Amino acid sequence: MWWTAAHFLLQASASSSVKWGDDSPPHLGQGRCEDRRGGAHTEAPEASPCWHYHSGPSHWLSERYGPVFTIHLGGQKMVVLSGYEAVREALVETGQELAGRPPIAIFQLIQGGGGIFFSSGARWKAARQFTVRTLHSLGVGRGPVTEKVLQELRCLVGQLDHYGGRPFPLALLGWAPSNVTFALLFGQRFDYRDPVFVSLLGLINEVMVLLGTPGLQLFNIYPRLGALLRLHRPVLRKIEEVRAILTTLLEARRPPAPGGGPVHSYVDALIRQGQGGDPDGLFAQTNVVACVLDMVMAGTETTSATLQWAALLMGKHPSVQGRVQEELDRVLGPRRPPRPEDQRSLPYTNAVLHEVQRFITLLPHVPRCTVADTQLHGYLLPKGTPVVPLLSSVLLDKTQWETPRQFNPGHFLDASGCFVKRAAFLPFSAGRRVCVGESLARTELFVLFAGLLQRFRLLPPLGLSPAGLDTTPTPAFTMRPPAQALCAVPRPQGR
Repeated sequence: MWWTAAHFLLQASASSSVKWGDDSPPHLGQGRCEDRRGGAHTEAPEASPCWHYHSGPSHWLSERYGPVFTIHLGGQKMVVLSGYEAVREALVETGQELAGRPPIAIFQLIQGGGGIFFSSGARWKAARQFTVRTLHSLGVGRGPVTEKVLQELRCLVGQLDHYGGRPFPLALLGWAPSNVTFALLFGQRFDYRDPVFVSLLGLINEVMVLLGTPGLQLFNIYPRLGALLRLHRPVLRKIEEVRAILTTLLEARRPPAPGGGPVHSYVDALIRQGQGGDPDGLFAQTNVVACVLDMVMAGTETTSATLQWAALLMGKHPSVQGRVQEELDRVLGPRRPPRPEDQRSLPYTNAVLHEVQRFITLLPHVPRCTVADTQLHGYLLPKGTPVVPLLSSVLLDKTQWETPRQFNPGHFLDASGCFVKRAAFLPFSAGRRVCVGESLARTELFVLFAGLLQRFRLLPPLGLSPAGLDTTPTPAFTMRPPAQALCAVPRPQGR
């Protein structure tokens, strides 16, 4: 999307016209702007027209203009926050005032302001509170969901066994976390060969790829031009196919009588909520479908991509993989499957998984919007100001991480080898809009990652060295690993 505009030209600028001696807080674009190469200026010069969170221009902009600067994206000003201190202040200390989401053209067409992730105001609050409450009641963060994840681990291991150590497509690893999401949403898991499961995953993949294309980013920046060029049509067609499948699954869960039937899934709870007291129509059919669509897209893409990255990085770093497996063998042995509570006794495994999430910066930038005039880092941001906290700048902040550009599990270990929480670890964002599925994602990732390495040695295909594995991100809705293959070679002690 446009906040991951890695391949777009952004015109970044900051302007200054403050009268020194005025005791009021400086407004956005006012204050002592300084080119850090030396000398103060009444106007900051134009910043670089091109930036990329992995190759450095966003870092260059923050080095030159400070942790808070303005960019012009199309005809709209946006405030960009870079580095741990500025992002934490915005998301945690100023969280309530930054709980809005700016209108994004393609999501306005897809969701109409509904759903969970791209809505704001009363509709967002109701959907978020309902989702958090429902996920907890369905066992997220507790035993019931762990059993679902372990069931998928067994199925995934069975799929990899069929390959007999031959190369398998990395995307196969996404089936298990996707099925956990579907089981929570619809009250049933799918066989991996089920046509509905296959179609839904295929469509989600196409949508995620389309959302990251230059055409869609152009549409979001210049909606009128994009509409004339029909740049949004392909993704809308795919979304309608996804929506049709979801509506069919939703209607299959609808009880014959209003208020009837037990609640075994997120969809069951949504239907029940819509049948109860809902005077404002927050749970009308259109918003119910929008919420399910959000949960399907986010719940499958993020965890699936992270698990694929974890496997790829283990193939890339065999010594790290070996140390994880030594710890798993020592603590769990060959037979006992991992459970979330094992994280305390598996500090290195836990550190590696955290480092994977830090290193890949899966969602580099997620936009916010001020819901009131907001004081932030010495600037006054008027109500309605789009704000882009660069999560990638936090996860790669050289003031917070010893070797930010390197894959280093030691970031999460102390001198004694014990796991250490890091305040700058924010892959799920923070504050009032922290990821609603964080607890579920943590459970899935730990159990599936540890379970896979307990059973298999992940290796490059024959003829390819670990260094030859490609870890160049593929821009889509998230920063996906490139499509390639690995070999899952059964470990003798894992049998």
